[in-house]
Amino acid sequence: MKVVFLGTNGWYDTETGNTICTLVQTERFDIILDAGNGIHKVDQYIDGGKPVFLFLSHFHVDHIEGLHILAKFRFTQGLALCGPAGSRDVLGTFLNTPFTIPLAWLPYPSRIIELPEEAAALPFPVEALPLCHASLTLGYRFVIDGRTVAYCPDTGYCENAVKLARSADLLITECAYKKGQSCEEWPHLNPETAARIACEADAKRLVLTHFDAGVYRTLPERNESERVAAGIFAATTAGTDGLEIIL
Repeated sequence: MKVVFLGTNGWYDTETGNTICTLVQTERFDIILDAGNGIHKVDQYIDGGKPVFLFLSHFHVDHIEGLHILAKFRFTQGLALCGPAGSRDVLGTFLNTPFTIPLAWLPYPSRIIELPEEAAALPFPVEALPLCHASLTLGYRFVIDGRTVAYCPDTGYCENAVKLARSADLLITECAYKKGQSCEEWPHLNPETAARIACEADAKRLVLTHFDAGVYRTLPERNESERVAAGIFAATTAGTDGLEIIL
């Protein structure tokens, strides 16, 4: 299994990277986590010869803005768009005129799966739980090819994040805030809280992503948060666009 970080910014693109998107390449499937602008690079890594599953955590624009370029790809084995309750209504509006071409016009078959209610429609085990954010946001836990990957995007600290990350080979969390920063009205993680989740879950490795572009203006600032988190959970890496991890 290979995990490739295609976009690691939150909010907007800067010279530090594109908005959030992560690719998980498995033996039989290609899994994309969120559709920020980093998704435009996905065809540098996959050819569409495997079924593709795109998991949307929620509908804030920095997580879905890359959907307008789905027509660029040639996913010959089809695309499943997976997201929280209400995905059919939201995507039926966003992936349609006048915003972009309709979903039905894509040059490959596609379908929408609403989670967790329709998880049985997926060919691999996925646990989807709500996280702590300003709107309904799902975190995901994948068990595939003998590995467990947990994905906790926009969230504050919550028990569901710990549950999803339990004994995971890789925990991917957001890190929108710097050390000591927080906001109850707009929950996000700082490096010490992300590390706390990894410790409590007994995860094996932590990668930080979704660095708020207005907070983290340079990559060295990410490195500082990596050091803060690593002081609590040693196996921590600050994600950057193009980072590849083999599990």
